[in-house]
Amino acid sequence: MRPLTLESLNPVVAKVEYAVRGELAIKAEAYRVQLQENDHGLPFERIISSNIGNPQQKGLDQLPITFTRQVAALMEWPALAELAPGAFPKDVLARAKELKDEIGSVGAYSHSQGVPFIRESVAKFIEERDGYPSNPGHIFLTGGASAGVSLLLSMLITPTSSGVLIPIPQYPLYTATLAQYNGTPVPYYLDEPSGWSTSIESVEEAIDKATSEGVTTKALVIINPGNPTGALLDEATQVKLVELCERHSLVLLADEVYQDNLHRRETYPFTSFKKVVRNTQSPIPLISFHSISKGVSGECGRRGGYFECTNISDDIIAQIYKMVSVGLCPPLSGQVGVDSMVRPPKPGDESYPLWKCLCPGVEEYVAQLEAFHMSFIEKYGA
Repeated sequence: MRPLTLESLNPVVAKVEYAVRGELAIKAEAYRVQLQENDHGLPFERIISSNIGNPQQKGLDQLPITFTRQVAALMEWPALAELAPGAFPKDVLARAKELKDEIGSVGAYSHSQGVPFIRESVAKFIEERDGYPSNPGHIFLTGGASAGVSLLLSMLITPTSSGVLIPIPQYPLYTATLAQYNGTPVPYYLDEPSGWSTSIESVEEAIDKATSEGVTTKALVIINPGNPTGALLDEATQVKLVELCERHSLVLLADEVYQDNLHRRETYPFTSFKKVVRNTQSPIPLISFHSISKGVSGECGRRGGYFECTNISDDIIAQIYKMVSVGLCPPLSGQVGVDSMVRPPKPGDESYPLWKCLCPGVEEYVAQLEAFHMSFIEKYGA
C-alpha cells in the first residue's frame, strides 16, 4: 500500500499561507501549554494572542452582550424560560419565542440561504442604514464573513489566469483563498503617509501591471474600515472606486465587517458601498460582507455573518444558492447571533439600559488609547 504523503495532496494546499494562524500562533499555543506546568521556566505568566481580532479570548475577556447571550440561551434550551421565571427580560423572552416560532429547533437544518425571517431582519437593517431597499432573497447568511468571501472568490476564479485586486497591507484570508483556488493576487498598495489611504492611481497601476503579465483582473477587494490599518474611506474616494470598477468591469467585494468600530462617528461616519452604488446609480456588481465577530459584539466563535448581493442577476443568485446548498446551511447559533446584531434592544425595551451600558465599553477603551497619544484615531476615525 502506498502511504499518504505531501506529494499525494492537491498541490495548491502547499501554496496556501494563513499567517494569522501560522508559525507565531502555533508557538504561542506551545507556550500556553508550557505555562500550565508548575515550573514552566518562562518569564511571563499568560499569553494574549493578538494575531487576530478575538476580543472574548481568555486574557482579553471582553464581556459578551447580555442580550445576545440570553436570546441564545433560550434558543438552545427553551425550557429555561419556565425553569428560571423572572430571570429573563420580557423583550428577550419575546425575541426568543419569535425566533423559535420561525426556526423551530436550532439543532435542525435551516434554509440553505439562512432562515428567511432573519434575512428579512438583515434587509431591514440595511434599509435603515442606507436609505435604500434591500432584497432578502439576495442576502445569504454565512458561517462568519470569511465563509462568504471564500465562496465568492471560488466562484469568480476561472481556469485561465484570474486576478483579484487586494490591498496591501491586507487580511491574509484573501491571499490564502486565492492560493487555494489557483487565483492570482493583484496587490495595490495603501499610502501610509496619507493615513493608509486608497489611491486610485495605485489601483490603476496594479491593473495595468497584471494585464501586461497576462492576468485578467476580475474583482476589487476593499476592506472598509481597513484591516489591519483601521483607515476609513471618505465617500468621494468610494465614488471614484465605483467608477474604476465600471471602467474595468470589476466585481466589487466590500469587506465591511468593522463598520461599527468607529470612534468619531460624527466626524468620520461610515458609508457603505451599497449606499454609494445606489446614490450614483452605478450598475457594478457588488457583494457586501458583514459579521458578528467584530463591532461591539465580538462573537467570533459563534460564526455568524452575511453577504448582500447588489446588481447581481437572478441567474448568478441561483448559482450562489446552489453552491451554499452543498454545505446545507450556516450554523444556527450564528444565524441567531446575526439577528441580535441587526435587531438590538431599542429604547423602551427592558434590556435596553444594560445593552446601552455595555456597548460604550469600546469607547472607554479608546479613551485609554488616547491617553497614550494614539493620534490615528483622531485622524482616521476607526
